[in-house]
Amino acid sequence: MAITDKLAQVEARYLEIESALADPSVASDRQNYAKLSKEYKNLTPVIEKFREYTSVKSSCDEAEELMKSSADAELRELAQAEFYELRDQLPELLKELTVLLLPRDENDDKNVIVEIRAGAGGEEAALFAAVLYRMYSMYSESARFKVSLLNVNETELGGFREITFMIEGNGAYSRFKFESGVHRVQRVPETESQGRIHTSTVTVAVLPEAEEVEVEINPADIILESCKSSGAGGQHINKTESAVRLTHKPTGIVVECQQERSQLQNREKALQMLRTKLYEIKQNEQNDKIASTRKSQIGSGDRSEKIRTYNYPQSRITDHRIGLSVYNFDAFLSGDIDAMINALISADTAERLKSETI
Repeated sequence: MAITDKLAQVEARYLEIESALADPSVASDRQNYAKLSKEYKNLTPVIEKFREYTSVKSSCDEAEELMKSSADAELRELAQAEFYELRDQLPELLKELTVLLLPRDENDDKNVIVEIRAGAGGEEAALFAAVLYRMYSMYSESARFKVSLLNVNETELGGFREITFMIEGNGAYSRFKFESGVHRVQRVPETESQGRIHTSTVTVAVLPEAEEVEVEINPADIILESCKSSGAGGQHINKTESAVRLTHKPTGIVVECQQERSQLQNREKALQMLRTKLYEIKQNEQNDKIASTRKSQIGSGDRSEKIRTYNYPQSRITDHRIGLSVYNFDAFLSGDIDAMINALISADTAERLKSETI
């Protein structure tokens, strides 16, 4: 199917949704209305670009006709200049439309739950987990995302054996999804007196937040336990049993939340984390059914996949999936990671363009 035929179908669907959204009977069905509104919003950039393309194409055809048929030499010359200018715009517009027509990740607009865990390297890995948490927090602040802690297991030196937090904001998953995997650090540890370079690892998991309608949890499948909060001090720590641990019996998944003072609030956040983990399992099962040629080549998001190395002695950060190294080391660790994220998105788009038939 030619891309213009595909675009004509998309425009027909767009107009169909536009008409449905104006129907009072559709507006009364809140769930369906929200679904159609989201689809309409996602199709709008495609339609706007398509209408720009058709306008340029129409003007180009008119200029060509005038260039060939006008008896006025000066008018033919003007038409010719306009024709070549408009003709040169068409391939770029088609390229932009091809990208817009790529299947969209349904999770891109969602909030995310990020889990950072210290891997190989003991205390040094825990300290670097804290560095990554700071990096993502500072980036989120600059991108106007909201960060809220869900659970943390802190070491005496200020590192994190494990830290779980939510990042809220439109498009959060689209910006963070390529951060899943193993992050490797090479540096002289703060705990090392000999000055030797050590290699440690930290795993990062980025999970799209699941909504209640996407994952239903049977209360009978959950074991709820309350316990005292744990952490490196603080007035509230260890005084009340506000922390919550949920065990999902069918899968064996265990989640904990201790950041809120209220046990009820911790329970709600723990349920949110559990839904998200169950949604991840569901998504992985769906992805396994997709042909490997249609999967992103940037990375599977597997937590065991080494994706990036942070080399302190050489002030170099290298992403192994796309072979990109950056040297703005201090700025990067302070949240200036937009360039890396954009490069990963561009590489992913390029790979999908190779495997998708529009």
